Amino acid sequence: MIPNILSIAGSDPSGGAGIQADIKAICANGGYAMSAITAITAQNTQGVSAVSLCTPELIRAQIDAVRADITIHAVKIGMLGDEAITACVADALSGLECPVVLDPVMVAKGGDRLLAQGAVAALRQRLLPLASVITPNLPEAADLLDQPEAQSTEQMLAQARALLALGPKAVLLKGGHLQGAQSPDLLATASTAIWLNAPRTLTRNTHGTGCTLSSALATHLGAGLALDQAAAAAKHYITGAIAATDALSVGSGHGPVHHFHAFKDAST
Repeated sequence: MIPNILSIAGSDPSGGAGIQADIKAICANGGYAMSAITAITAQNTQGVSAVSLCTPELIRAQIDAVRADITIHAVKIGMLGDEAITACVADALSGLECPVVLDPVMVAKGGDRLLAQGAVAALRQRLLPLASVITPNLPEAADLLDQPEAQSTEQMLAQARALLALGPKAVLLKGGHLQGAQSPDLLATASTAIWLNAPRTLTRNTHGTGCTLSSALATHLGAGLALDQAAAAAKHYITGAIAATDALSVGSGHGPVHHFHAFKDAST
């Protein structure tokens, strides 16, 4: 089965993050990509220069149009922007029976805030309880919990458990911000804690890694894999995408990962 995956996220014209990264990652992992755009941004590898949020009515219309005609096997949620959009997406997904992967996009790689501070409470209250799994990095987890950023794997485990208490069924807490030769991610549920480790690639080309990982995870869940298998497959994919990033030459800042690294030799 080729799963139909709906990404609800903002647009990145440079192609490294947001809807563009989601579509690439979904396709590279064997899914059929669909989208509902929440925001139009002007950004590149050096930063975000402008953001225009779509109206909640338009976002709802996009989601409703897809739901009315197409079976959705999984949903990935990325940039939401503000409280009204967060509430709109929660309402639009009501009654949808499929995995929902929530990537709480709050701050861009260059430091630009992409979720209004006032919308964090709405994210906690409305969307975290709907999520099959959330995929925050360490700064995002700290923001959601109103705590200092985790500095160790022990603190990661404590914060993952605190995030579970907010309502999601599972947490994939990304440890890429830690120091060390390994890049540890933690998959936590009410009954399990599984570490997903991979060698760290020393590169600044990590634009869109969170979007890419969460979209890969949603695709594998939509295809029917168990959560632990889907998380392992997504981790393997993003590790390869980061390792192959130097095959690209995109921009002079934080460049994108190589979404189609597995197909890089297809033309030879």
